[in-house]
Amino acid sequence: LNEAIKLLEKEGLKNVFERHAVLAHATREAVKAMGLKLYAKESPSNSLTAIEAPEGIDGQAIYKDLREKYGITGAGGQDKAKGKIFRIAHLGYADVFDVITAVSGIEMALKGLGHPVKLGSGVAAAEEILMRK
Repeated sequence: LNEAIKLLEKEGLKNVFERHAVLAHATREAVKAMGLKLYAKESPSNSLTAIEAPEGIDGQAIYKDLREKYGITGAGGQDKAKGKIFRIAHLGYADVFDVITAVSGIEMALKGLGHPVKLGSGVAAAEEILMRK
């Protein structure tokens, strides 16, 4: 906890909030560029992005592939959203290449599950935003 507080103080709270906002924005735009839909239609969180699983693909399978095939930790939906969404966090000790890696992994997992995503589409959208940072 003390080390985490030191990191927050060093970066500055305003900068931490801005970093999370940029990472969230880049992730959301990447999701849209892949042709996917955001689960939160209004006021999405800057802590994580919840993504609707494409029609015919189990959201649980997506996050399982992310973890098992690509070493990326995500989460599935809970309760009524189980199997319908998957989630990617970008809060805390996350930065530019955590988003790029997660987006790339999503593209690869979806393609591997039979979804016709164009590889690189989400990564390119995220990079455009993250380079402005």
